[in-house]
Amino acid sequence: MRIRVLGTLHAETAGVSIAPSAAKPRQILALLALQSRHIVPVSDLMEEVWGSGPPRSAPTTLQTYILQLRRRLRAALGEPGSLPGSGSSGSSAAGRDPYAPSDKEILATRHGGYQLEIADCDVDALEFTQLTRTGHAAYEAGDMAKSSRLLETALALWRGPALADLPHGKHLSIEATRLEESRLGALERRIDADLRMGRHREVLGELCALRGRYPLYENLHALLMVAFHQDGRSSDALIAFRRLRSTLVEELGLEPSPRIDRLHQAILRGEDALDAWRGTGSGQAAGLAG
Repeated sequence: MRIRVLGTLHAETAGVSIAPSAAKPRQILALLALQSRHIVPVSDLMEEVWGSGPPRSAPTTLQTYILQLRRRLRAALGEPGSLPGSGSSGSSAAGRDPYAPSDKEILATRHGGYQLEIADCDVDALEFTQLTRTGHAAYEAGDMAKSSRLLETALALWRGPALADLPHGKHLSIEATRLEESRLGALERRIDADLRMGRHREVLGELCALRGRYPLYENLHALLMVAFHQDGRSSDALIAFRRLRSTLVEELGLEPSPRIDRLHQAILRGEDALDAWRGTGSGQAAGLAG
């Protein structure tokens, strides 16, 4: 089985789509996938679909949605009792691996909830989390090439906003926000690793585009300042700072953070911008000594 939620919802088994067309069963499938191999309580599933005041029929309706998902799984697996018109045949059922898990084993009923039994690598969001964890660890270990490569692989899994075509109840809203924050963190860290390897020219265009997409995200603006400065374009780095400051003051009534200001001062003094951003420049050292 393969389930993708980093964009629109796609789910398939053995090349056959198992994604339902109705919104509520799609929400349930997405939430189960994001919590793969963990029990999702019935109360969480009902809250996701119906909010804090579910109808009296909610438990029965939820069971119906689970049954529908299992039927789609059964059809894709070629098991007896598949959905009519699913395209499965007696021959596919006969040729099925007898040791392969059944639909009830893949979408299992547990005490107080349901559990989707699929590997992390079969859910793009979980694969993304694993890759970013490893990429961040490589960065902390000083292996910038490995970090950049892993984080780029993780970011390539995204096909648009997470859960883009689904209504978001309480739980999917939390998951979508978490995933987007993780995406930004991975993107920032990957660009940082690239800058540390001297790839400032390769990332300048990307950073200019990101500045427009995330006008209030200070760290991406700071990395753009670093890239300009490394490319010998200190004037453009200073313009980028002024543009960020103007946006922050106009939109939020706030000045840039002290870290951004220290980077700005280092560029004005002609010091190494990357060292200043890392907090290891001469200005930081002097400040600590004082």
